[in-house]
Amino acid sequence: MNTMTSESLLDRRKKAVPNGVGVFNTATVQSANNATIIDTNGNELIDFAGGIGVVNAGHCPPPVVDAIIDQAKKYIHTSFNVVTYEPYIALCEELNELFPHGEQTKTVLVSTGAESVENAIKIARQYTKRNGVLCFSGAFHGRTMMAMTLTSKTAYSIDCGPFAPEVYRIDYPSIYQRGQGMSEDDFVAQELAHLRSYFNTHVRAEDLAAIIIELVQGEGGFHSAPIKYVEGLREICDEYGIVLIFDEVQTGFGRTASWGAMDHYSVQPDLSTWAKSMGSGLPIACVIGKAEIMDSAAPSTIGGTYIGNPLACAASLATIQYMKDIDLNAKAKTVGEIIKSRFDAMQAKYSCIGDVRGLGAMLAMEFVKNNDPNQPDGELCLKLIRACAKRDLIVISAGVNKNVLRILSPLTISTELLHRGIDIIEEELDKLMA
Repeated sequence: MNTMTSESLLDRRKKAVPNGVGVFNTATVQSANNATIIDTNGNELIDFAGGIGVVNAGHCPPPVVDAIIDQAKKYIHTSFNVVTYEPYIALCEELNELFPHGEQTKTVLVSTGAESVENAIKIARQYTKRNGVLCFSGAFHGRTMMAMTLTSKTAYSIDCGPFAPEVYRIDYPSIYQRGQGMSEDDFVAQELAHLRSYFNTHVRAEDLAAIIIELVQGEGGFHSAPIKYVEGLREICDEYGIVLIFDEVQTGFGRTASWGAMDHYSVQPDLSTWAKSMGSGLPIACVIGKAEIMDSAAPSTIGGTYIGNPLACAASLATIQYMKDIDLNAKAKTVGEIIKSRFDAMQAKYSCIGDVRGLGAMLAMEFVKNNDPNQPDGELCLKLIRACAKRDLIVISAGVNKNVLRILSPLTISTELLHRGIDIIEEELDKLMA
C-alpha cells in the first residue's frame, strides 16, 4: 500500500532540494493524462499550467509514449558528436520543412530552451563578427549565464553576477503598458524611432550581432509585439546586418493556434529558438536558421553531450506527427476563443482586470489597482491562484510583478473541462472581490 501523501512528498522535497528551485504551485503528481493530474493523495486536478507550456499535446499522448518505448529498446544514448543516428537527422529535416528560414534552412538540436538561446547568440556572433546583443524589458530567455543576462526579471538573477557583457535592453513595445491613448500606428512609429535613437546613445547598430525578441512574451506577461513593429525590426536588422532572432520557446507548437507565433506576423527571422512542447515533456530544443548563418559556427562551438538525445528525438517526431493527426492548431483556436470570451466577460465585470491579451490559446489577464496599468496587483493574483489550488485547479502567474494570470492548459483539453476550470477562476474571483 502506498502511504505517500502530497504533504509527505513536499516535506521530503523541502529537506532534499535547495530553496533555489522555485515552487510555483504546491500540487503533486503520481500520474497524468491529457489535461488532468492525479496527485499523491488521489485527487484529480485540472491542469491549466501544462508543465509551463510543455504539454500542448496533452500529458502522455499514447503515440509519443510508444515511440519513447520503441527507441529505448534500440539505444538510449551515443552522443550525436560521436555516432550519427537517424532520429536526429529526421527531426532536423522535419523542423526545416515546418519552419523555413530563407532558401535553405538548417537546425541544431539541444536539450533546453536556455541552451537554444545560448547557441543562437553564439551563432549570431560568429556570423557577424560582432559582440552586442539587444533584448527587451520583460524578456525571459532562460537561467544559464547568457540567457539569464538577457532575462529581464531581476528576481531570477539575485547575486548571480557578474553577467555576460555587451548585452543591451530596450522597452518591449507593449501598447497596454506604454501606449495607452495612442493609435497602434503612432505607437509603433514612436517605438521604432526610440530604437533608432537608442543606437546613438547606448550601442551602435553596427556593433550589434543580434536582436532577440519574443513575439509574445511568456514569463513577461503575454504581451504581443505589434505586427508593424516586428516588420520595422526586420527592416532595421536588414539595414545594419543584424541577426534577428525570434524566441519561440513558449509560443511554439500550437500554443498560438499555429506552428509558431511567426506565422501570425509574416516576418521571417534569421534564427529562431524552440523547446517546451516540441517533445511532450522530454528535454529537447533547437535553433533553426538560415543555412548560411548556421554554417558560420565553427566545428564544436555549438552543441553538447546530450544534444538531440535519441529518446527525445523519437518523442519529438511522434509529438509533431500527433499534432498533425489531430489538427492541434485548430483545437488551439477553439480553446483560445473560449478563454478570450470568458476572460473578456470577467473584465467587463471587474475593474481589477486591467487587460486581457495574448495570441491564439496563449492568453492571460492582468490584475491592477484602480484600473491603472502602473499599479500592478500581484497580491490579488496570488490569492486567486491559491484559492484555485484549493479547488484542484492548477494555474500559475506571469509578469515581472506576478500580477498576470496565464493559461497554458493542454490544447487537447475538453470543452467541458476547460469551462469547469474557468468557472473555478470566476467563482473564486467573485469571492475575493466580494
